[in-house]
Amino acid sequence: MQEIDHPPDAPSLLESMRSIGYSVESALADIVDNSLAAKAKTISIEFRTDPSIYIAILDDGEGMTQRELEQAMRHGSTNPNALREQHDLGRYGLGLKTASLSQCRHLTVASLKEGKLVGYRWDLDLIVKRHAWTLLKLNRTELKQLPQVETLLRQDSGTVVIWQELDRMLAGESSPAHAIGRQMSIAGDHLSLVFHRYIAGEPGHQPLKIKFNQRALTAFDPFLLDHRATQRLVEESFQIEKKKVSVKAFVLPHLSKLSEADIAKAGGGEGLRHQQGFYVYRNRRLIIWGTWFRLAKKDELSKLARVRVDIPNSLDHLWTIDIKKSAAVPPEAVRVNLKRTIEKIRQASGRTLVFKGRQVKAGPTIPGWQEISGREGTRFDINRDHPLLAEFSSDLNNDQKKRFESTLRVIEQSFPSHALYAHMASDGRVNADSRGTEKDFREMITQLLESWSGSAKIKKTLFDNLHTIEPFSTSPAITIKLVQELIK
Repeated sequence: MQEIDHPPDAPSLLESMRSIGYSVESALADIVDNSLAAKAKTISIEFRTDPSIYIAILDDGEGMTQRELEQAMRHGSTNPNALREQHDLGRYGLGLKTASLSQCRHLTVASLKEGKLVGYRWDLDLIVKRHAWTLLKLNRTELKQLPQVETLLRQDSGTVVIWQELDRMLAGESSPAHAIGRQMSIAGDHLSLVFHRYIAGEPGHQPLKIKFNQRALTAFDPFLLDHRATQRLVEESFQIEKKKVSVKAFVLPHLSKLSEADIAKAGGGEGLRHQQGFYVYRNRRLIIWGTWFRLAKKDELSKLARVRVDIPNSLDHLWTIDIKKSAAVPPEAVRVNLKRTIEKIRQASGRTLVFKGRQVKAGPTIPGWQEISGREGTRFDINRDHPLLAEFSSDLNNDQKKRFESTLRVIEQSFPSHALYAHMASDGRVNADSRGTEKDFREMITQLLESWSGSAKIKKTLFDNLHTIEPFSTSPAITIKLVQELIK
């Protein structure tokens, strides 16, 4: 048979690849990956709309020689099956070109290494005109006219990626300044999350600086590790093809212990329930998050559960990571091990939601409500054995006891379960501060003392244990202090 050299049509392929699915934020993340691979310590993202519109990503990495840059500008510059360095974030050799051209029609890359400045450009309009894979090589005079190149020349080495003719970003927008500002704000939040471990720094790793128009990004930690009420479960690991995969689970604090800023930070724009699940990191770079990989359903009891999974780039072929590095599917060997983690973390999350993280040191808490589970579901009944209700009921005659019981049933049947669920599902802080103030407790205890008509022995037992009875159990220290003060 005859062999035919049949290359793709340059304009058609490049225009089609622009629709591969990159967003502005995922495209920028791909460029940051390249800077990290070049061992950059600072990455500056500058964007302007006046006098000309552009986005430039400048780093202080190792830079590239003319030969290295020309190869980097080639589509498919590296084999995705080739073994990469341990900390390399690349994979397909397409990210720089595909990510950039998904947003702009002119992609220019200038690089400084060993005192030599070199640069190349892909111009989609020229490619359409020439109907060929025409790559432009820029001379030093042309390069020095580009934005941020003067800043690059003040460094020892580094690279600047410049996006111009931002047709995709500005499509349908009446104000370029507003459109770019809005999209770059979203991108800043995205990079703060995706690279939060780089920005925050970890043992053995120097913190990375990412700046947006000279404003440094702060790490956006999805596990709220700085919050004292965040629970850390034991880290586990297993081997896949002799490569280590680490798994560490966290349970976020109960909503009553989170500020509005904490909830917004942990839930992002889609809420806590949507963000529960596995957070998969490839060489410390977050690639996919907020999913249980269909190993479990997202529900209310697990919405505080988050599991960090660390994988090396040597297992890329098993995870089927896509070009954008924004999706990954775990192989069967990984799914089996992750399944074991799910029930542990979901149970811990459920306990946190139900019990709100309260701790009563002196004995069990006597609740005001009882959870009753049956075939038709779960309901909540008022606890008739609550000491205060029992004491009150003991002074009633039979007719009064019947009326009191009817009143309790009306309250039970009016329990706003649907409204409560709706608030919790929307991350609403239902009675976020359920603890009574010292003034409230003083009034309640004083009223109990004044109205007490039972025996002195029962009275002593009740007040000695009042700090274990709801609602006083929410602030046991205050309750003990007031009882000692008011009972002389």
